Amino acid sequence: MSSKNVSSEVVSVDEQAFEKHDEAEVDEDGFEVVDETPEFRATVDMEVQAKVDSNHPDARVEEGPDHMFGKTLEQEERIEAREAELEHISAQAELSQQEGRAKRTREVVVEQCGRDEPEPVECTDPREKLTQEELAAVNKQAMRISDEVKGGWSRAVVAKQLAEKVQRGRDVTKAVLETLEELKAVPGAIVPVADVPDVPVGEVTVEGTIETLWEPSSSSIQQVGLIADDSGKIKFTCWEKSQQTVVQEGETVRFRAAAKNWYEGRCSIALTGWSRIEFPERGRWWEE
Repeated sequence: MSSKNVSSEVVSVDEQAFEKHDEAEVDEDGFEVVDETPEFRATVDMEVQAKVDSNHPDARVEEGPDHMFGKTLEQEERIEAREAELEHISAQAELSQQEGRAKRTREVVVEQCGRDEPEPVECTDPREKLTQEELAAVNKQAMRISDEVKGGWSRAVVAKQLAEKVQRGRDVTKAVLETLEELKAVPGAIVPVADVPDVPVGEVTVEGTIETLWEPSSSSIQQVGLIADDSGKIKFTCWEKSQQTVVQEGETVRFRAAAKNWYEGRCSIALTGWSRIEFPERGRWWEE
């Protein structure tokens, strides 16, 4: 009876790899095959930075579906932003290669630009279409209106308003009346005192002479009296809270933005905090 002792020698993986490395491979022509695959290795700076990032208190200690291992939140956001930018660039590149895209884009732009484009409006001066006789009457009345109501439209604007009404078929007299009413309602236009009740606005500007001042009946009233011009006179009240400049009898003043009031069927004006008092004749030292 015979027995055999079987012994086995344990060889490590590194030794196996070393032995395999010693056995050089050759090609069909008998030349040794050289592995030209480059080996990528991290530089020292990259390894140091990787350790720093991994040990950062905000770094991810484990990989998950919504985060990266060893990356801080700021680093993850930069990486995701870069990936999104690359996807956007790729999508644009694919769209730019579509056939007929440039032509379709031009058609859409042309359609959108011309969709709501209004028709060109011909801007002409209405005075150009009047006869010589009508134009002379319009210019004459425009001068008279500008002298009667100051501080509003210029004489040229008044003439255009008159010419437009005459061109539409109004006679000159009716056009003058309509233009006068419109001009008196313009902010800043100096309205004749007699026309204040008929002006369709809540605040007016008047200019005249302080004819009379009365003793205020209440401590809330600063001054009360009458202001008059060539057309008539009207009562005015200056409230204490408005803190306006005190006026004197005989002074020429201009009340701007005076509020209209009605009491027992009579119209008067009041100076509020929004009003302003001007003295046209003050400061004319050359006339003294």
